[in-house]
Amino acid sequence: MIVNPVLKGFNPDPSIIRVENDYYIATSTFEWFPGVQIHHSTDLVNWELITHPLNRISQLDLKGVPNSGGVWAPCLSYDNGTYYLVYSNSRSWTGVYKDVDNFLVTAKDIRGPWSEPTYISSAGFDASLFHDPNTGKKWYSCVNWDYRKSSEGNSVECFDGIILQEFDEKQGKLVGEVTNIFPGTELGLVEAPHIYYINGYYYLMTAEGGTFTEHAVTLCRSKNIDGPYELHPQNPVLTADGDTSIVLQRSGHASLVDTPDGEYYLAHLCGRPHMPEVRCNLGRETSIQKMEFKDDWLYVEGGGNRPFVEVASPNRNTKLKEKETLFLEEFNGDKLSIHFNSLRVPMTDDWALLKDNKLSLKGRESLFSTFDQSTIARRVQDFNVTAETSFTFDTKSHFQSAGLIYHYDTKNHYFLRVTHMEGLGTVCNLLKSDRGAVTVASDSIPVTDTKYTLKLELRQKEIQFFYVDSKGVETAIGEVQDATIISDEYVGTHFTGAFVGMHVEDMNRKETWADFEYFKYEELS
Repeated sequence: MIVNPVLKGFNPDPSIIRVENDYYIATSTFEWFPGVQIHHSTDLVNWELITHPLNRISQLDLKGVPNSGGVWAPCLSYDNGTYYLVYSNSRSWTGVYKDVDNFLVTAKDIRGPWSEPTYISSAGFDASLFHDPNTGKKWYSCVNWDYRKSSEGNSVECFDGIILQEFDEKQGKLVGEVTNIFPGTELGLVEAPHIYYINGYYYLMTAEGGTFTEHAVTLCRSKNIDGPYELHPQNPVLTADGDTSIVLQRSGHASLVDTPDGEYYLAHLCGRPHMPEVRCNLGRETSIQKMEFKDDWLYVEGGGNRPFVEVASPNRNTKLKEKETLFLEEFNGDKLSIHFNSLRVPMTDDWALLKDNKLSLKGRESLFSTFDQSTIARRVQDFNVTAETSFTFDTKSHFQSAGLIYHYDTKNHYFLRVTHMEGLGTVCNLLKSDRGAVTVASDSIPVTDTKYTLKLELRQKEIQFFYVDSKGVETAIGEVQDATIISDEYVGTHFTGAFVGMHVEDMNRKETWADFEYFKYEELS
């Protein structure tokens, strides 16, 4: 069986394709660098992260992008020996205006190297590329964002349907007429278009209802690429809206793939909230549903339009591999694990060095900065985890801090840090930012070790932080904290998820380094 979600922890907006017997899913990464995660599978059951195609600034400049800006909704496709990736870089999005640039990169091998980007347009977002098997043409579609339709600053009113235009690959630009092919339904907020040609019909799949509990998958079809499109008779095709007992809430933003044997599966965004708060601190994840055709319309296999946790796989003999629960990075290679990311800027030698079996990070700006943070972190992918790191650090000023983070964005995070306080010397305490309100959420404990070991333990809704001395004795730093504030629903209309990792700052001279000996992340369930 396929056990959902297949991509756990912050892996939203899945774009799935098959090339011969290999399946690939691309997901959004927002302000985290490198951009776009691509996972691989041969059976739709077991998935492995294999590459980040946007791995240099010439492809993706994220410096200064706002929280939950950056890479939105990549579209992965394949045609005639070439992989295509369309992606958005959102540089301003919280008002009625959307400053979102859309680009295309290509590669002959899914693992790269990927090309320099071709700029396409900035008129909308959630851009998609369709390779028409009938005509050989390539068609570009995206949300038609019309800021003029806003009344009293209401950006929801600016969702103005899905537009279609031909993309000329030789010229590297859009050509011909722009057509608004689908206005959306009463569900509202139509976005995330993907087009498929099956059995003589063009199928347009979109997301509607917003990205929270009302999220849904809408489907329509036409005999012509530019419409008119008729709506699915039982729309929406997939949603969890209205039933809080469903495990996979927020189901929507989907894409379709077929198997070599002609079966169809839907990859879709979802979230697993803590109740009754309805907060998904793991972020938006990816699940897969088995689909079937009836009267040339797609339906969830088994009836209804609700998502299932367990789904029949294409090969009924496939087994789910036992997951690795321990992730230990000892920094003894020439590059970091593929599971690590930095915030907005790539890891470069001027602030991050792998040397002598250590990761050295130079202190730079604070956790509130959208420019030059020295942060290396990985996704949290289970409700029960521990994370631990050990480092050396010489601090002489309150401007200098180093330690362990449990992180959502610049305004929402926990920072278990070693820093300096006048009268106490080197101390360990817990800094908490709750919707931008910063407090020291613990006593400041003087520490005299030459090496500092910090730990956190996440148990469902609760998180506890610890200082571990040279004898291995753990001291709780502060009270048990609320882990659910690290979630979209608590923060507001944002789109990422929880990360754990390392952060160093020096807000005075930006010259103090911390040397990390290891980073350990372990899933407890």
